[in-house]
Amino acid sequence: MIPVYQPYFTGQEKIYVNQCLDSSWISSKGEFIKKFEGQFAEYIGAKKATSVSNGTVAIHLALEAIGVGKDDEVIVPALTYIASVNTILQTGAKPVYVDSLSHSWQVDPEDILRKITPQTKAVMVVHLYGLPCDMDPIVKICRERNLLLIEDCAEAFGTYYKGQHVGTFGDIATFSFFGNKTITTGEGGMVVANNAETIDRAFHLKNQGVSSTREYWHDVLAYNYRMTNICAAIGLAQLEKADEILEKKRQIAALYESSLHGLPLKFHAELPETRHSFWMCSIAVDSADVRTPLRAHLKEKGVETRPVFYLANSMPHCYTQEKFPVAESIAARGVNLPSYPDLSRAQVQTVCNEIARALESFSK
Repeated sequence: MIPVYQPYFTGQEKIYVNQCLDSSWISSKGEFIKKFEGQFAEYIGAKKATSVSNGTVAIHLALEAIGVGKDDEVIVPALTYIASVNTILQTGAKPVYVDSLSHSWQVDPEDILRKITPQTKAVMVVHLYGLPCDMDPIVKICRERNLLLIEDCAEAFGTYYKGQHVGTFGDIATFSFFGNKTITTGEGGMVVANNAETIDRAFHLKNQGVSSTREYWHDVLAYNYRMTNICAAIGLAQLEKADEILEKKRQIAALYESSLHGLPLKFHAELPETRHSFWMCSIAVDSADVRTPLRAHLKEKGVETRPVFYLANSMPHCYTQEKFPVAESIAARGVNLPSYPDLSRAQVQTVCNEIARALESFSK
């Protein structure tokens, strides 16, 4: 079986974890927490970062830290993983959905502009599958309308827009280190910002609201969203190999793109003035009717795939009757292909050959 993803552990992961065990610092205190936070912020060009237990709570913590709450509206793409929307709902705010752009699969800035109301407090962009959103018009909209800007970078470690790493454009940003992410801690996440006060609030909220001056005194309703030292140790080792991992994924993406050229599908490719991190190598088949049989054929041949996310507003607890024609089309046609760093050239070629074989048979 060729899986969609598997972690890439070729660095100091075991050594660092054993150091945690030997020192007995295995919970949410220890040297690896600060090292990982500091080096992660430096890597992406952010001023401050605080680690958390997973990528979903990172988004929730970010929203709480910038003051999103009851009766606020947060603009969010309809085409996103459900965590982006669940966390908005958890704050008591209302998600307002927008459509996507067909060429990038990212949020449509013009639709953001159309959806702004007097209740709009923030815009959440999601850098889907490792390609950045078009940040210039989005930043301009938020500045002109005095809106907060949140970047969900769960899938976008190593992603750049006009030479700047995503997660550094807005008021606050979040990353995920789940087991299928470009760098992983097993479960984990990061909240980053360029404003120290914003990260201080996030730290206070993630740490049970404990007072910095009075022992066991908790001055606000808060959470336990802390990362463990063991997870941070794995993350630090992964971060040390980040450039290698990202380069391997780019090579895999280039091979997919060239090998799939000319077939009735479109590869989710890098765009001018961007750097795609290719968290997932993705395609959109020309006809939605062939996606299910294509995935069935690949499964039969030992190739795991995944569909692109369903639209968030189609879920029972998030349902609206709105139509988002571009996002709906992408969701119906999109397929994620095996994209892990040590995927061999021969395996990539096998996947491409089977895709070509299946699509040819469907056309007869």
